[in-house]
Amino acid sequence: MIDIGKLSCRGISTGDTIRYGIEGVQDAHGNSPHPVPKSASERRPIVVWNVTRSCNLKCVHCYTDSDNRVYAGELTTEEGKRFIEDLADFTVPSLLFSGGEPLMRKDLFTLIGHASDRSIRPVISTNGTLIDRDAARAIKDTGVVYVGISLDGMEENNDLFRGVRGAFARAMKGFEQCVAVGQRVGLRLTLTKRNYRDLDRIFDFIEKERINRACFYHLVYSGRGKDLFADDLTHCESRQAMDTILDRTEDYFRRGLDINILTVDNHCDGVYLYLRLREKDPARAAEVHRLLTWNGGGANSTGVGIGCVDFFGEVHPDQFWQDHSFGNVRNRSFGEIWLDEGDDLMHGLKHKPGRIKGRCRLCMHRELCNGAMRVRAFRTYGDPWAPDPQCYLTDDEIGLTGEMAEELKRRGEDFPVPGEFLCT
Repeated sequence: MIDIGKLSCRGISTGDTIRYGIEGVQDAHGNSPHPVPKSASERRPIVVWNVTRSCNLKCVHCYTDSDNRVYAGELTTEEGKRFIEDLADFTVPSLLFSGGEPLMRKDLFTLIGHASDRSIRPVISTNGTLIDRDAARAIKDTGVVYVGISLDGMEENNDLFRGVRGAFARAMKGFEQCVAVGQRVGLRLTLTKRNYRDLDRIFDFIEKERINRACFYHLVYSGRGKDLFADDLTHCESRQAMDTILDRTEDYFRRGLDINILTVDNHCDGVYLYLRLREKDPARAAEVHRLLTWNGGGANSTGVGIGCVDFFGEVHPDQFWQDHSFGNVRNRSFGEIWLDEGDDLMHGLKHKPGRIKGRCRLCMHRELCNGAMRVRAFRTYGDPWAPDPQCYLTDDEIGLTGEMAEELKRRGEDFPVPGEFLCT
C-alpha cells in the first residue's frame, strides 16, 4: 500500500508503524499502535483469510472466481479458531476477513471475536450489500478495526462490473449503516478502463458520504480477472489516474478533511509520487524517499508482509496467487509454513531483490519499489521474476539508457510490454 496522504501531505494513520517504521496512532477502537519492527523484512504478515468462496454477487474481476452457491470443504468453526490461535502465536498483527463475501458465513462474528480476544486486529473486506443495522452493530461490537466496502464505479457502472442490478444502492446502505453506528468504513475500488474517468465523481462521493478511507487498487490478473488485460489501464491512463488521486488528496488536506487515501498493488505509485514531489518540494521528497526505502516496496510485500489463507486452509503468497500453495493450516501451523523456504517460490519471495530481472533490475529507483507485483509478472510472462508489466514509469524516469536496454537483450531479459498497456 502507498499511503498518499502520509507521503504527499504529512498525514498520520494507524498504518504508519507497519508501513514506514514510525510510531503510529491509536486505531478507531483505542488500540495502541503496533510495536515498531526493526525492519520491514522482519514484519509479521497481515493475513488475508478467504473465509468462504460463496458470494451473492458475480464480479467480473473476482480473484477467487466465487459464485452464489455453497462450496464443500471450507474450514469449520473449530478449525478456524485453531487457525486464529496459530496466527496469535505467530504474532500476526491483523487478519483480513474476505471471501467470496464473508458476511455469507454464519459464524463470521464468532471468528472475528476470537481474533479480537487474541489481540489480532480484524478487518473485513466486503461488497457491503448484506450490511443492515444489526450486522453493522455486530461488526462494531466484535472489534472490527475497519470495514472496506468494494465499489467499482458509480451507479450502473458498478452494477455492470458486479454482475447484479441494485448492487450499488445496497452497498450505499451498507456504508450508511456503518457510519450510523460509528464504525470506521472505507471504499475499495479496482482501477479499470470502466471507472478511471469517474475518479473525480468518486472523490466527490467519498466526501459527500463521509467516508474516511479509500483504497484504489491496480488490477491484478487472477481468477475471473486473469483474462482482463483489455480492461486494465494503459500506462498513460495509470498516470492520469495517479494525477487525479494525488491532486484530490492534496485538496482534501488543504481543506482539513480527515480522509485517508491509499493506492494498492503497484509500488511504482510511490516512485511516481516521489518524482512529482521532487519537482515542487525537494525537502519533502527526500523524506518520502527515506520512508519508501524503509518500506522496501515489493521486496517486503507478497510472501513477506502479506499472505493469504483460502477457504480450504491452503497458504498462498498473497490473495491473487491462489494457484500456488505452500501448505495447509490443517496439517501445519501458519507460522511454520510461512517461515519454510523449502519451496523455491517462497525462497525467492523472501529474497526478491536478488531475483528481479529486466528493467526492474536496472531501475535507479529500485530500492523504493523492488519490482512491485510478482504475480502480475508471472501471469504476463510466465516468470515470477520478470518486470511488472504495469510499471508505467518511462525509461528516462528510471534511468534506463539505450546501452542498458541492449544489455538486457543480450542477457535475455528484454520483456516487451504487452500492447494493451502502451499509450495510445
